[in-house]
Amino acid sequence: MSIYAIGDLHGCHAEFVALLEKLAFDPARDTLWLVGDLINRGPGSLACLREAKRLGSAARCVLGNHDFHLLVAARGGGRLKKRDTLDGILNAPEREALLDWLQAQPLAVFDERTLMSHAGVLPSWSVEAALGYSAEVQAMLESESAGAFLEALYGNKPARFTESLEGMDRLRALVNVFCRMRFISADETLDFDAKEGLDSAPAGFYPWFQFPRGDDTRLIFGHWAALEGKTPKARIDVQALDTGCVWGGRLTAMNLATGERTSVPSRQEGT
Repeated sequence: MSIYAIGDLHGCHAEFVALLEKLAFDPARDTLWLVGDLINRGPGSLACLREAKRLGSAARCVLGNHDFHLLVAARGGGRLKKRDTLDGILNAPEREALLDWLQAQPLAVFDERTLMSHAGVLPSWSVEAALGYSAEVQAMLESESAGAFLEALYGNKPARFTESLEGMDRLRALVNVFCRMRFISADETLDFDAKEGLDSAPAGFYPWFQFPRGDDTRLIFGHWAALEGKTPKARIDVQALDTGCVWGGRLTAMNLATGERTSVPSRQEGT
C-alpha cells in the first residue's frame, strides 16, 4: 500500500490520468492525497472533479482557493471570471452532487506526522490547532448558513489571524491562511499582493515556510506554482507540490513513505 500526495490539478485531467498510470495507482490498495485546486484554468475541470469524487475513500482532499471560487460562484452569488473553466461543472447533470462532495472537504488533513493543506499553515499553529481551525470552517460549510458564509468570504481583512477574532472575520482569516498564504511577516500578517517567486517578497515579509515551528511535523502544500516545487531556506520539513502543470510545467506526486517524486509533463500551453 502506498500513499501519494499530488500537486494542484487545475483541471489537467489528461495529466492526472497519465500520472496515476505511471504510479500504477490501485484504489483498492493505494491512497491519494490531493492538495486542493482540483479545478479551474485547465480544460478538464469537470473530469478532475468527477475522478476525485469517484475515488471515494481512496482519495483525501483539501480545499484550495479555486475550489472555494467554484463554491462561491455556484452557491454564494459570485461571478465567474473570464479565464475560468468551470462551466462544465456548473452545467453538469450531477452538478449538485459534485458541489456537495466538494463542499464537504476539509482544509487540512493529518496522518502520523504529515499535515496537508493547500497553501500552508501559520508557523505558530500546532497540528491540533490547524485541524481545529479546519473543522470550524468545515462546520460552517455544512451548516444552514453556508450560503451566507460563501457570499461574505472574499476579502483581505483581517490580514492577521488572532484567536480573539470572531464571526466572519475569523472564518475569512482562516480560509485565507489555508488557501491563499504565501508571504507573511514576523507577526504572521499575510501579504496578498505578491504572487510570484521569492524575489517578489515585500519588505519585511518572507515565505511562511522560512519561519521555524515548534514540532517536527512534515507539511505538504501546493498553491505556489512559482516555487516550482522547491522551498529554499526552509526551516521546517516542508514539501511544495505545485509544479505548474496548468502553466506548462509538470504534474507531480510524492510517495509519503519514501519521499520519492514522480512527474509527468504538462500537455497545456501556458493556460
